[in-house]
Amino acid sequence: MNKQHPHQELIELAHAKMHFGKFKGKYLSDIPEPYFVWFRQKGFPPGKTGRQMEQVWELKVNGAEEILRRIRKEYPLKS
Repeated sequence: MNKQHPHQELIELAHAKMHFGKFKGKYLSDIPEPYFVWFRQKGFPPGKTGRQMEQVWELKVNGAEEILRRIRKEYPLKS
């Protein structure tokens, strides 16, 4: 039986990185808010990355992106 942490999606979001553009390779939560605002106006890309970008944008506009940084420290990815 594969047992997942109950908050696996949030842990995954905390470790999500940008896959394209000038912030490629950066954690989504470390990308400046204006970048997400631009995507919000133009439309987030389709697929998982776009959904994660929109979720991070929501956290940023509510001043809660620090949660993702704390999760990354508490639940580091296993090599």
